[in-house]
Amino acid sequence: MKKFTILVVIICAVTQLRAQQMPLYTQYMMNEFLLNPGSGGKNDFFEAKSNNRYQWKGITDAPRTYILSVDGPLKSRKVGVGGYLFTDITGPTRRTGIYGSYTYHLKINEQIKLGMGLSAGLLQFTVDGSKINLHDDADVALDGSLQSVLLPDFGFGLNLYSKQFNIGFSAPQLVQNKLNLYNSNSSIGSKLEDHYFINGAYRYRPNEDFTIEPSVLVKVLKPVPTQIDAGLKVSYRELIWLGGAYRSLDAYSAMIGLCIKKHITFAYAHDFTFSNLKNYSSGTHEILVGLRFIKTTEAKVPSFE
Repeated sequence: MKKFTILVVIICAVTQLRAQQMPLYTQYMMNEFLLNPGSGGKNDFFEAKSNNRYQWKGITDAPRTYILSVDGPLKSRKVGVGGYLFTDITGPTRRTGIYGSYTYHLKINEQIKLGMGLSAGLLQFTVDGSKINLHDDADVALDGSLQSVLLPDFGFGLNLYSKQFNIGFSAPQLVQNKLNLYNSNSSIGSKLEDHYFINGAYRYRPNEDFTIEPSVLVKVLKPVPTQIDAGLKVSYRELIWLGGAYRSLDAYSAMIGLCIKKHITFAYAHDFTFSNLKNYSSGTHEILVGLRFIKTTEAKVPSFE
């Protein structure tokens, strides 16, 4: 059994070089800036958030993802700035990135704005061959050494939003740089792949106390099947909320969160996988902590928070 689970992790780690290359997290509706630079600085305050994800608990060397982001508006409110860094660890592989973004918010009318964002950063991909036990010690593809490559990355995003709704499109990894981790003849050789994200949400207030927010995220990455995340979050007086989500081909999720004095946010999500991994994993844990600070005062179109 142990050999099987280790084999699963190694296969997932290696194939990620050609498949999903962006951090995965369930609570996307809580920090859409990570998906779309067009949403950077749309609120009237700066906010720092930490996302920590522990995937497939119970499986040795399963994926772990740590993300720290900050974004907010400049004084004019027409420009938003931000950045984030992340590390994504799966067995012998590690992906680390640092990004900065610039967003211009165009006023469409008194209620609607369009955020147009650009992002730029650096990505580092690392494989530690010493952590992999090979059947054939003469295999030159994974020779036991530590291999790393550092690449520039660029992306853009559009985000149309108002007090009630939010619609976004983003395209990270615009330049498909090659990942030459080992020799050029290795089958592990790959490149940064095209990713396209489409997200949307609607905010409905049936009364003064409750807010209902359905949301959806579509992730397109060829030749991997398109993945759809759909979620629903119900908040009470913007202080506490419960939610659920569904990720196609992967898992169901349950979420809970708390906001203290409108400045500190705590949120937790648990994924219940329905793939074959359910026989070996107790699920996935995800923790989010947020801090709001540096609130600006100039009037602005109400944002979708």
